[in-house]
Amino acid sequence: MQSFFNIDKKLIDIANRAEEKAKDALLAVEKNYEYNSAKVLNAFIENRVSDANFKGTTGYGYDDKGRDDLDRVYAQIFGTEDALVRHTFVSGTHALATALFGVLRPQDKMVSVTGDPYDTLEETIGIRGEKNIGSLLEYGIKYEKIELNDDGTPKLPEIANAAKTAKMIYIQRSRGYSLRPSLSIDTIKQICDTAKDSNPNVIIMVDNCYGELVEKLEPTQVGADLLAGSLIKNLGGGIAPTGGYIAGRKDLVEQCGYRLTCPGMGKEVGCTLDNLRAMYLGLYMAPQVVCNAVKTAIFASAFYEELGFGVLPKYNEPRTDIIQSVLCENKENLVAFCQGIQSGSPVDAYVTPEPWAMPGYDSEVIMAAGAFTMGASIELSADAPIRPPFAAWLQGGLTYPTGKIGVMLSAQQMLNKGLITL
Repeated sequence: MQSFFNIDKKLIDIANRAEEKAKDALLAVEKNYEYNSAKVLNAFIENRVSDANFKGTTGYGYDDKGRDDLDRVYAQIFGTEDALVRHTFVSGTHALATALFGVLRPQDKMVSVTGDPYDTLEETIGIRGEKNIGSLLEYGIKYEKIELNDDGTPKLPEIANAAKTAKMIYIQRSRGYSLRPSLSIDTIKQICDTAKDSNPNVIIMVDNCYGELVEKLEPTQVGADLLAGSLIKNLGGGIAPTGGYIAGRKDLVEQCGYRLTCPGMGKEVGCTLDNLRAMYLGLYMAPQVVCNAVKTAIFASAFYEELGFGVLPKYNEPRTDIIQSVLCENKENLVAFCQGIQSGSPVDAYVTPEPWAMPGYDSEVIMAAGAFTMGASIELSADAPIRPPFAAWLQGGLTYPTGKIGVMLSAQQMLNKGLITL
């Protein structure tokens, strides 16, 4: 490693200690990887994926076999009746917004049971932004939220009461820019069971971003009716250049298709151009890439704990998404951390990221993302709003060895600036 990167010998020793400490946790991730690889392979085989599936269409996209079969593959992996997988979803937020507008109607009530959602969805709902143009609020859709308990567990009695009058119970699986734990599949099942016991007709929707293929089950296999996410995160496998997905009950997915295109056409139209091969291949590679990302997160947790920083989750705690938080303590450490991650990227390593007013956020944000696909969170990246508690949110790592190098370079950058001592 020192032959290629100027990493302090003491940092290498600390990294070795961290990896040894975390060896059992790293091994456990491999078992989930094997299970999910088998699940994905089985879905490909049972849905008779062939070379013909990779030939895209133009124009209206009528009878696009590759598109329709990919929907079926996704549905099988998620254990759902249907799915909507399209390169025309520009982001995970777009997929989520399509689902929300697809199934909610004026005077319906949406209740977020994990506090406020991720920053980029706040203007979609209408809880931030002065104009609220095109938001759910402007369309007369009501919004309420239930915060989590101080320990990050859901407030089940309040959820049961809210579900009685709600059209939708909304769950954000990952933590977003907060320090709460991400929700495990077992916890999501508790929420689903509680809400459905109170109101069997309530729709349970999950923002599944960052969580796909981390555990053996998905939220729709434990009671969720609908979920959505991005293909430049887990399920794109670092190969899909863009896109997103929605999966769930057939009637709900149909409504989402009508929102994405238009009533009467829905998911039966939409050409795929030259994107299908990358979307299939990315999904096939996703279990391995997710495994590498989780292993990178575990290493980062153990490594920064050895350096004396606060980390969430701990290296030996169960994982339900690919995100690792490192409590950098101040702005200077946070900026140096992200600049170090950028310096270990395969693309634009020479670029120095700085905080900026990024659209969709209410604070300046710094993002390290030297990726083959712009903004891809499954590739090693780190980002954070410049505000207390000055935590960096690290995610991704297409390979474990390069992910580990990136993490070590983040500490080297702090060391170079005199922000830490060894």
